[in-house]
Amino acid sequence: MNAELTAPQTTPTTAMVRTLGLVATICGLIIVGAYQGTYEAVQVNKRLALEREVFKVLPAAKSIAEFVALPDGGVRPAGGETPAGAVKFYAAYDEKGELAGIAAEGGAKGYADTVRILFGYQPACQCITGFGVVAMRETPGIGDKILTDAEFRASFKALDARLNAEMKALANEIRTVKHGTKTQAWQIDAIAGATITSRAVGKAINDAAQVLLPRLVPNIDKVKKS
Repeated sequence: MNAELTAPQTTPTTAMVRTLGLVATICGLIIVGAYQGTYEAVQVNKRLALEREVFKVLPAAKSIAEFVALPDGGVRPAGGETPAGAVKFYAAYDEKGELAGIAAEGGAKGYADTVRILFGYQPACQCITGFGVVAMRETPGIGDKILTDAEFRASFKALDARLNAEMKALANEIRTVKHGTKTQAWQIDAIAGATITSRAVGKAINDAAQVLLPRLVPNIDKVKKS
């Protein structure tokens, strides 16, 4: 039998599929290579942005060190593999090397997406003294009022974050209340017209503080000196 009659015939469709498969493979390799090549730089930039925010929420800070609060209640300097359930935080120090405050990250669902914040905590008063935004996608002119509204920011001059007698949780839940109804030191006065974003800030701080502070406060001496 003639070999030309038995050889498989390559149709235009087959050739097209092969070409598309090759192109897809090459594109996939390029995407993976670009991701791996930029991942480290992206992580470094995120870390630097977070550290800059620490100095904003703790103005007296001249240097910072990163720690982790462990699930068993211990506290140690960050480094190596972070255990599951551990919480990262920053200890900030003044020009004398004395503790100037603690900064920790938190997040909660806002109107458009998760609002990620960094808040400053002062052990001396057991209170939150400020916060900054790490990332958010709230509506411009509305959600971003959390950065500019004076009445809202006033709630963070000394927001009560004391622990209960058992030191297992906050004595009072930090929460955002309707604008103009704040009566307690652990409440945050919401922004009229931006209540959802205001509540996200309160929830982010409360959720993070409820986990971090019961581990940190009993071990505060471990981070007092730089």
